[in-house]
Amino acid sequence: MLSLLIKRFVKDYDNTKDFKVRNSYGKLASVVGIILNLILFAIKFIAGTLANAVSIIADAFNNLSDASSSLISLLGFKLAEKPADNDHPYGHGRYEYVAGLAVAVLVAAIGIQLLRTGFDKILHPTELAFSNVTWIILVISILIKLYMMSYNYSIGKKIDSKALIATGDDSRNDSLTTLAVLITGIISVLTHLNIDGIVTLLLSLFILYSAYGLIKDTLDPILGIKPDEETVKMLEKRIMSFDNILGTHDLIIHDYGPGNRFASVHVEMDYKLDVIKAHDIIDVIEVTILKETGIHLVIHYDPISSDDELVNSMRKLISELVKGIDSKLSIHDLRVVEGVTHTNLVFDLVIPHEFDKSIDSVKQAIFDAVQKENPKLICVIKVEYSFV
Repeated sequence: MLSLLIKRFVKDYDNTKDFKVRNSYGKLASVVGIILNLILFAIKFIAGTLANAVSIIADAFNNLSDASSSLISLLGFKLAEKPADNDHPYGHGRYEYVAGLAVAVLVAAIGIQLLRTGFDKILHPTELAFSNVTWIILVISILIKLYMMSYNYSIGKKIDSKALIATGDDSRNDSLTTLAVLITGIISVLTHLNIDGIVTLLLSLFILYSAYGLIKDTLDPILGIKPDEETVKMLEKRIMSFDNILGTHDLIIHDYGPGNRFASVHVEMDYKLDVIKAHDIIDVIEVTILKETGIHLVIHYDPISSDDELVNSMRKLISELVKGIDSKLSIHDLRVVEGVTHTNLVFDLVIPHEFDKSIDSVKQAIFDAVQKENPKLICVIKVEYSFV
């Protein structure tokens, strides 16, 4: 059914990298979610009232909140469409992340309400009265929620939408919730044991745990999470594929919403290379990366010596040394500044943010190794943190 709606309402639906196509997918998924959740709320509320089962009624209101979640997602996709303006030159793409966070908070609120309902039902149980209609409604509800989970995951991964993936997680939780309610009814019929309140309590804890994960996943891109390793490796490999590029470092990627990323990087080229040619190569790389990945890349040019025996030997020595200390350590921009009594070896030492060793001990180890190699060399080390 959804594939037919996609072909009908999403123009150029195969071109998911296009911002407008992507948003059309998101808005369609949200509208379908609103409609299906309202249907589920109505039939579950009726079933819960007939069966006198608070767990079913609670599940019904959970679906009503899901309709609100889909409405929030729809609003997020709509607001994200706003073009860049003077106050927001990077666009409004992060509205989608905010929408995903709002959905996660709403899920948490439902979990808290179910927790209270479960306790109340344990203290004040009421007799259950499941009927054939109730069974049918619960089974249909599970099938609908599994379908919603499937299409939210499918579209969410297709357009890289955390909001839709969060909605898919919520649909999965709902299908498990309804399955638990169904099992509660079966146990009640077979054993006359009323565990309605206990099941509601357990469901609330499951939903709260899920909400915690959703909040973390949707909050990360707003706070500024490090880029995924696949993107980092892809960019470094693509940049290194161009002629005259000897190395890259200081890659930084900023995410301003799906499909709206900006990045900067330093590239190393031989200092003898003509400046005009180096500038032309950089222009070509920036244009190529934008065309192939949609990432707005700004490149800083670092001229390095590739034929100086001292520089090359020291670069190899120090690189191997820091890698032996920690594989995540690296150096760059190594240069030699000669003096009368000594020669300065100037370079940058890159460390991860959660480095568990003493930085001073690392610097001392480098200093000692260089001094052993050549007592006239003095290390001048600038420490910086990696953003990837």
